Amino acid sequence: MTAVVMGVDSSTQSCTVELRELETGRLVATGRAAHPPTHPPVSEQDPQAWWDALVEATHQALAIAGQVEVVGVAVGAQCHGLVASDASEKVIRPAKLWNDTTSATQAAALIEQYGKQWWADEIGLVPSAALTITKLAWLRDNEPLSFERVRHLALPHDWLTFRLTGRHVTDRSDASGTGFYSADQGKWRLDILSETIGAGDWSGALPTVLGPDQVAGTVAEVAAAALGIKAGAAVGPGGGDQHLAAIGIGLREGDVAYSLGTSGVVFATTDQAIHDPSGAIDGVANTTGGFLPLACTFNAAKVTDAMARLLAVSHDELSALALAASTDGARPVMAAYLDGERSPRLPWARGMISGLTSEVSREQMALAAYEGVVFGLVRGERRIAEYGVDIPGAAILVGGGAKSQAYRQIIADASGRVAQTVDAPEGTARGAAIQAAAVATGERVADVASAWQPPVTSETSPRQDRADEAYDRYLRLADAQADGGTF
Repeated sequence: MTAVVMGVDSSTQSCTVELRELETGRLVATGRAAHPPTHPPVSEQDPQAWWDALVEATHQALAIAGQVEVVGVAVGAQCHGLVASDASEKVIRPAKLWNDTTSATQAAALIEQYGKQWWADEIGLVPSAALTITKLAWLRDNEPLSFERVRHLALPHDWLTFRLTGRHVTDRSDASGTGFYSADQGKWRLDILSETIGAGDWSGALPTVLGPDQVAGTVAEVAAAALGIKAGAAVGPGGGDQHLAAIGIGLREGDVAYSLGTSGVVFATTDQAIHDPSGAIDGVANTTGGFLPLACTFNAAKVTDAMARLLAVSHDELSALALAASTDGARPVMAAYLDGERSPRLPWARGMISGLTSEVSREQMALAAYEGVVFGLVRGERRIAEYGVDIPGAAILVGGGAKSQAYRQIIADASGRVAQTVDAPEGTARGAAIQAAAVATGERVADVASAWQPPVTSETSPRQDRADEAYDRYLRLADAQADGGTF
């Protein structure tokens, strides 16, 4: 019987399970099950749906794999979501997700209380409606009876790890995105919770933060029976989705990653803590002991999805249109804030197009949609570099959008980098499998990630003749709503 490890990616849209050989990292089988759809600004899911999807996806993968034994498991999941449970471990209400923007008022109040510089210095990021702390403040302000019942706080990956092991644990990568954990100090900030949310025994409500190579526990009998695996498999500490994707795609220091899914994320790995008072860069931790400065945008593939619908074309046709667009003379640019924005902090913003003329073409409209996504991420990449992170290498693309030739070419053009894809189509699940292999064998996660380095599957070079003033025009348009006004 072949020993395998199980890497889990519990994202906003679905749960993906990868089974990989313990010794080689070879992909054996994949399973996937959908999560309930969400519709920002209110974006909530019942955590039980995450568990049900994990069970279904695991059964799918096991049916394909045949005779295998799962010896290690690790869970990566969407970050920031608030799972609040009572004294009996019962979830009190649906979890508010990262893209729920209803706590924008609470985020503004937290910034007013201490100022952006203080937050950046203390925890490495500035409050936004995405962060867990703002959702906890929203719960206090809007559902006081539910707030009074809170005895345990968890992030989505923490809660799934709890269902697997019965232990309340997390890791520093996901903890560093809550707004009440200091990554460079390596501790929960109970003082911040007491002063901003309310006095109480917060230490008893928070999970234990594990190091990158620590074992969270083992799969309990009840969980094993539901999943269809043997009890006792080692469980890793897990991590945030982008953080585990970084090791899944083999991100090295000097390279920069572009993640193109529902959200768009640009990030790099480094050994230095980043403190950006503008809030454009989140100075979060990575899953190997260092840091993963990143910029996250609410609007990525959904923007090109919408443009394909408006132009009544397929995604392949939209890509072809964008690549054929003329860049001679004036052409439209888009600030792609269709559902508000996180980087920069503009939860009230909406999408805007500038530069329309009577001669605008379908091709140029398609290009504007892709560039509206890419320019926002390039802005984040340049901000990361401004903080001294040395990133002279390639741009590694991951996520559904990485399959698009238009995204690959436009990222290469706009960043001036070679855009690469690697053999890790499910980067988070692959990263979780790497962590699972490490805890199953007692090795360091960093060493397993190096041994499992995925091969490059495509390279796209920048086209020098595509340099134009569109990026500067984009910046002016993107900042038009910075004062809180909409058009």
